[in-house]
Amino acid sequence: MTRVLLASRNAKKLAELRRILAANQVDGVEIVGLADVPDFPEAPETGATFEENALAKARDAAAATGLPAIADDSGIAIDALNGMPGVLSARWSGTHGDDKANLDLVLAQLGDVPDDRRGGGFVCAIALVHPDGTETTLRADWRGTITREPAGTNGFGYDPIFRPDGHDCSSAELTPEQKDAISHRGQALRLLLPHLAAL
Repeated sequence: MTRVLLASRNAKKLAELRRILAANQVDGVEIVGLADVPDFPEAPETGATFEENALAKARDAAAATGLPAIADDSGIAIDALNGMPGVLSARWSGTHGDDKANLDLVLAQLGDVPDDRRGGGFVCAIALVHPDGTETTLRADWRGTITREPAGTNGFGYDPIFRPDGHDCSSAELTPEQKDAISHRGQALRLLLPHLAAL
């Protein structure tokens, strides 16, 4: 069994990756999170792109633990905000991880934007770094529109105000399995599966 570190403290991301591995019958890989390894200094996310942030996190984790490490950086890019919040998605309101404040700020900023110009999408860049320095970076996008009111309690972050293309509900109203099948992170993780299976 090959241990692979997901460089995240987000239990939902860990569960999502484990579900996708199981659903795609990738055997011989055990996914562990940061809570399962000794603490190491985690550099702040200062990259200008999702790819830079994902690579930096995975490099740090692989170097500190000697395990192959996966890290992702994801966020929402809204057309009417020139692609922002982007890499600043988790701290758009000024406080890191305050989902409600971030969501409220985006809705306020889009208050006078007409429905036909409320396009946007989630972006996920995922990196796999081996202890020998081999690196793989992949990216996936999930397009949709930004709603005017939050709806749903599944998911996290901006899910309650994101209506995926082809759906009449928010991503927070999808089941975890439905979301895994179409989301930016689900797409990126599936792109990564052949690289994990090769371990």
